[in-house]
Amino acid sequence: MGKLDGKVAIVTGAAQGMGEAHSRHFIREGAKVALTDLNDAGGAALAEELGENALFIHHDVASLEDWTRVLSEAETAFGLVTVLVNNAGIIGQIADTVALTEEQYLRVIAVNQNSQFYGMKTVIPSMLKAGGGSIVNISSTAGMKVAIGSPNIAYVGSKYASRGMTKFVAVEYGPYNIRVNSIHPGFIRTPMMAAATDEEGGGVASLVPLRRIGDPEEVSRLVAFLASDESSYISGMEHVIDGALTAS
Repeated sequence: MGKLDGKVAIVTGAAQGMGEAHSRHFIREGAKVALTDLNDAGGAALAEELGENALFIHHDVASLEDWTRVLSEAETAFGLVTVLVNNAGIIGQIADTVALTEEQYLRVIAVNQNSQFYGMKTVIPSMLKAGGGSIVNISSTAGMKVAIGSPNIAYVGSKYASRGMTKFVAVEYGPYNIRVNSIHPGFIRTPMMAAATDEEGGGVASLVPLRRIGDPEEVSRLVAFLASDESSYISGMEHVIDGALTAS
């Protein structure tokens, strides 16, 4: 018996990295999962590997219209959605504030911030019909503390926004048994982190008190806990998973 038996989840950015790990973990714990991504090949292959309780849906998270379609397909396949993991995100161009173009800024905001609003706006009605649900918004330690070397103002701003939106919706929909929490990972071994740092993370690992970078599965266990009934009285909170990085 899994801790997510009977749950129907949407996980965005599911084709690789943390999203892939979350999807795998959710399936092992008994959930039915709609995996969404722009990476059709990776997402479809993962869904096929995970079996009948996984469905891949092509998804531009920055499009409200796409969100409406994704919810419809997920409900048709599995029923009312009770878990939303807003995982998709990008770093964007590494640049000083005065050098960042308007287009570069707005793209990061669209993917990291607007998508989480669209996801909650779209999925909450399904959760209301189901009698409740759990939303997990993936932010970053950049949404807890501004560090020297942060990639750009848009990235940091969007991660702080995720934290604020999480708290607002947790208060707003708590009376309807909908819980909302944010997760703030530090350095996690993903393709996105490898592209932004060195491949193995050796350089950034020296900044972490635990002296290593995290594995996606370590984050997935926290995501699954917050999605499950084991966390039934936890809502509106930040959950930092960073090896004590922000404490140092």
